[in-house]
Amino acid sequence: MPTAQTNLAPYTLAELMVVAAAREIRDCEIVFVGMRLPLLAFLVAKSAHAPNAVALYENGVIRETPAKELLFTMGDPPNILGATYAGDMLTVMSFLQTGRVDVGFLGAGEVDMFGNLNSTYVGDPQRPVRLPGSGGAADIASLAGRVVTLMEHTRQRLTKRVTYLTSPGYGDGPGWRERVGLPAGGANCLITTKSVIRYDNVTKEAFVDTIHPGVSAEDIRNNTGWDIHIPATNTKTPAPTEAELRVIRAYDPDRFWTA
Repeated sequence: MPTAQTNLAPYTLAELMVVAAAREIRDCEIVFVGMRLPLLAFLVAKSAHAPNAVALYENGVIRETPAKELLFTMGDPPNILGATYAGDMLTVMSFLQTGRVDVGFLGAGEVDMFGNLNSTYVGDPQRPVRLPGSGGAADIASLAGRVVTLMEHTRQRLTKRVTYLTSPGYGDGPGWRERVGLPAGGANCLITTKSVIRYDNVTKEAFVDTIHPGVSAEDIRNNTGWDIHIPATNTKTPAPTEAELRVIRAYDPDRFWTA
């Protein structure tokens, strides 16, 4: 979805989502990088505003410098070349158990009003449609300081309650994480194809923070499975800067991820 003009070219919806994800990374943070758009978001953050951020990849890679080429999977050779550490999954996952991960990126099949994620199955439990499963997602959702999720914004995927709780957000609301013994943290941001959604500090319910250019509040309501709060004053999601777009297009000139 082309939106605003820059001296480079109209930016795409995927580029807007990459930049929104990159801006969730702060300098000097330890970041658990997920697949697809987060692979590119970390590279943008490193180049644009978080030069001292450190990336952890579930396959056992740790990077203090960006990979020199576009990554299609976290196991691609450019991600191994020049890595700070290329070892085993257990070592990388232990950063979560010791409370050292500031932010983790996830995807899912469903997300609900309290930030819980489902990547296990949808449909009738007797005849389920199987999804990829948890992998390390439950660990990241349980133990990272903040969790950022990227996904398509449809009524089927943003549902009032997830079909199956694979990766916890705030459970059934305030106090749930404390009751089940999870540390502070949890869902912080949901970046969709229509908006940037955050979670209220008190009620733990999702609310719309910004709306992407070209999207209306009515469109968001019609495509969300609960009565999500949208502020009366609609704030637009900030457009990518030219500097951010240059970084994205230097890494992804053929727009493999960002078409």
